[in-house]
Amino acid sequence: MNDNIVEICIESIAAQVADSYAEKQNVPVTEALRLFMTTKTYELLASPKSFLYLEAAPYVEDMLEAELSGDWESWMEV
Repeated sequence: MNDNIVEICIESIAAQVADSYAEKQNVPVTEALRLFMTTKTYELLASPKSFLYLEAAPYVEDMLEAELSGDWESWMEV
């Protein structure tokens, strides 16, 4: 898989996760994306070596929710 496709996958998942989080929290998407980009979950997603970009957006969203709730045990399991 070339770097452009990986970047597109990362950006697509990030956008989907931010959109879903924004809807659930009733906040602007830009605010949700800004928050997401400060998390360990996003850090993993943005690292091609983690291969997290191959997962579905709901999986990444579950990771984000676990991280934001402080449930690191669940975050590690996801």
